[in-house]
Amino acid sequence: MRVARAWLNSATMSRRTPLSPDMPALAARHSPSPEGTSALAARIAAVLGAGDVLLLSGDLGSGKTHFARALIQARQAEHGITEDVPSPSFTLVQTYQAGDLEIWHCDLYRLTGPDEALELGLEEAFADALCLIEWPDRLSGHWPDDAVMLHFAPDAKPEDSRIITLHSAAPASPLAAKLTRCVESP
Repeated sequence: MRVARAWLNSATMSRRTPLSPDMPALAARHSPSPEGTSALAARIAAVLGAGDVLLLSGDLGSGKTHFARALIQARQAEHGITEDVPSPSFTLVQTYQAGDLEIWHCDLYRLTGPDEALELGLEEAFADALCLIEWPDRLSGHWPDDAVMLHFAPDAKPEDSRIITLHSAAPASPLAAKLTRCVESP
């Protein structure tokens, strides 16, 4: 239990981090198709590194897994790697390598609270890997203070279009600034 308390009370992680899709968005993007979402994922992949945490929120079927898959594949393609990227719905975590970068893709839908996330090794991953976290609400706010949230919501028309909004409790952080530029760029 000592590890759990250190994680939940550390200087870089705090339950007090107010981050949700209800916050004002730093940037928003309309994605007209899955291909548009993949293009945004590839643009974002290029600027991410170890220690960056993306919280992917939205309803079932909103595009979170599609985005994560496209981001991982884009990052791996930079290193000549082609790999299937299945949803981690049942395994909870899938890890990938892209050169020296370890990427964690987590689907926390089946968890009931942040203590269960400790068993996955997220504390170390938040510090040392690029983390893509689906269903971040299961962490109850226990994520790094500079984590950013991408919220996916279906748009009315066409059927596969999405509105993707960027939120951050630390809008002046380097990660939030980089992602704001990515989301806003044409």
